[in-house]
Amino acid sequence: MKPFSSRIPRLGTENAFSVISKANKFEKDVLAPQGKKLVRLQIGEPAFDTPAHIKQAGVDAINANQTHYTAAPGIYDFRKVIAEVNTRKTGVQYVAEDVVVMSAAKSVMFHMINALIDEGDEVIVPNPGFPIYESVVNYLGGKAVPLPLLEEKDFNFSIDELKKLITPKTKMIIINTPQNPTGGVLTHDTLEQMAKLCVEHDLWVLSDEIYDEIVYEGEHISVTRFPGMPERTVILNGCSKTYAMTGWRLGWAVTKNAEMAATLEKLVINDVSCAPAMTQLAGMAALTGPQDAVAMMKSEYLKRRDLLVKLNSEVPGFSCKSPKGAFYLFVNVKPILSKLNMNSSEFADLLMREAHTLVLPGTAFGIHGEGYIRYSYVSSEADITEGMRRIKEYLATVYTA
Repeated sequence: MKPFSSRIPRLGTENAFSVISKANKFEKDVLAPQGKKLVRLQIGEPAFDTPAHIKQAGVDAINANQTHYTAAPGIYDFRKVIAEVNTRKTGVQYVAEDVVVMSAAKSVMFHMINALIDEGDEVIVPNPGFPIYESVVNYLGGKAVPLPLLEEKDFNFSIDELKKLITPKTKMIIINTPQNPTGGVLTHDTLEQMAKLCVEHDLWVLSDEIYDEIVYEGEHISVTRFPGMPERTVILNGCSKTYAMTGWRLGWAVTKNAEMAATLEKLVINDVSCAPAMTQLAGMAALTGPQDAVAMMKSEYLKRRDLLVKLNSEVPGFSCKSPKGAFYLFVNVKPILSKLNMNSSEFADLLMREAHTLVLPGTAFGIHGEGYIRYSYVSSEADITEGMRRIKEYLATVYTA
């Protein structure tokens, strides 16, 4: 057999899925025979069902035989709605032609990076950050340059550090606000100063705003609000997080750069032809219909955030910032790791095996995640309370502050 492409070894993955596979096997082989289960505080998707009116829109679309190809960049009326929503959020006058709908927001990452990166080009990526950013850059022959997100700055980055990382080979910067895995929110000042650098150095930006409706303090700020940014930025968004539609696989790119929009459309044609019609119509119902379910979910996440922050503060050796957005808590466990002489991956595995509670190691999100673990607080308050009880009781047997 002839060998696979030399690109394949450069392709990474989401280590969260590897952790889940390992946890499933441990639960089945070890815990189930004892009548026990893992408490899962790691999964990064809403724990709620898709709101009923959105599901009904998808069913109605199928029953109306909306099961055929659409235009490659998406149904025009849906694109128009997306443009109107982004105009309201950013103050930028977007139109339907600025929108390209895709089968999942993750596709926006792949296609935009693919549109820009040649061998050796550099892309500055947040670290710790969503691992697919770095994976796609490396796969396409670029160089992912990690930009540290700093706990002492509420997981904003240092502008001085960003300046140092920009070289003649830098092609683009990827940002994510609110963030996975930290729950941090980039401030107005951080975004404004970054925008000036992007204009000065003629850099593209991929702005991952998938959690833009899950902000607990203040308002979401898009980098496109700043001068010179709409035409050099692609906003990534979708329905997965806001509307609990992870399985529907629906996302979109928004940009005032007509050449980029046309290129993304061409890539979509080569990839999947178009996003499914019934999914797009469900997405239109999500954006135009009642938003009370969004408010309800956000309210529940806020209660669970506060509970999880409180319980973590009671564990010796744990410390954390209360996240301003998304539904993740990034906890500093460096004192415990030092005492136990292990890394964050080994520690997360220890909590699974001994405390029967599943969290993710910070290193699942990059080198600057070492020393941390990540929770997702989409789980029920009962699971959060039980998981933290198990962790606290187990650690009392191996660690003294």
